[in-house]
Amino acid sequence: MRVLILANSDVGLYKFRKELLEALLENCEVFISLPNGDYIPKMQEMGCHFIETGFNRKGTNPIKDLQLLNKYRTILKETKPDIVFTYTIKPNVYGGMACQIEKVPYVANVTGLGSALENGGILKQITEILYKTGLRKAQNVFFQNEANRQFMIENDIVGKNNTLIPGSGVNLEMYRYLDFPDNKPIGFVFVGRLMEQKGFSLYLSAAERIHRKYPDTVFHVCGPDEDGYLQQIAKMEENKEIIYHGMVEDMRKIYEQIQCIVHPSYYAEGMSNVLLEAAACGRAIITTDRPGCKETVDDQESGFLVKQNDSEDLIDKIESFISLSYEQRKEMGKKGREKVEREFDRKIVVDRYLAELKKCQDR
Repeated sequence: MRVLILANSDVGLYKFRKELLEALLENCEVFISLPNGDYIPKMQEMGCHFIETGFNRKGTNPIKDLQLLNKYRTILKETKPDIVFTYTIKPNVYGGMACQIEKVPYVANVTGLGSALENGGILKQITEILYKTGLRKAQNVFFQNEANRQFMIENDIVGKNNTLIPGSGVNLEMYRYLDFPDNKPIGFVFVGRLMEQKGFSLYLSAAERIHRKYPDTVFHVCGPDEDGYLQQIAKMEENKEIIYHGMVEDMRKIYEQIQCIVHPSYYAEGMSNVLLEAAACGRAIITTDRPGCKETVDDQESGFLVKQNDSEDLIDKIESFISLSYEQRKEMGKKGREKVEREFDRKIVVDRYLAELKKCQDR
């Protein structure tokens, strides 16, 4: 069988779906269509055929989007896949439309609703129409959290062919449980794109105040700057309030040094991969009480939930974590590991995709 995957990021496809690619490559010819990037050669080495499809993830130019639809139609005609898997809004919408025109089965993965649907206005209405058009004939639509699924059902955007999956899951062998670090210094980390909606300003504000009160705490930052934070980061590094690592290839080296991940995001997450990975390594979680984040933690047991965009509540929860005994913090980390083992094993996600593949084989 031939499988075509439409995505918007080489990083996400390789880091979070490598195990799916491996499983598909055992019995299928796999084509991947997405913008070029550093991880493309790695997927080609695995055996994937790469088709470059450049587009602006955040762009709203209708002419460019029409070109993307036509590009997808051309790819479908040339590769003749038996089934197509799509990820993120533009591949879901325009890939879905192309599959309908060319009469190819497809499975869409809603990795988050996106700010357009959350912020309202005319853009929300347009996005709903596009989603409804792109998803209406999908063999299945995968959702990464129940709130996203309910929104789509209540707004008549998807029909009965939809399934809730545990995000992208986490590779429990790669992200194995790590020994809990010594009691001092107590280390925290922010992981992700450095942007306002990810709660990065909240994290910096909390780091500044907590470090002033508890000088033996350490606040790490890992990720690329997207909203112009580098000058503030440099000043805070000089004051020894944070340690900036930039993009980190292997986060396990950082998790060995910290006890807790802090992720105060109010971005339209599907399911936060960084929280799953940190929990798999046995690290406590402090994150926002909103879909895509709250599912990864049992409040008061494997971490703490904080109110959205609430700096004072975030500081309060970080202090609550600091006030715990070393054994209590360590127990939080163990509970997090147990939770991802029960609910977020990546094998669950791979099996769901293979089941969709089998539906095509059985036709």
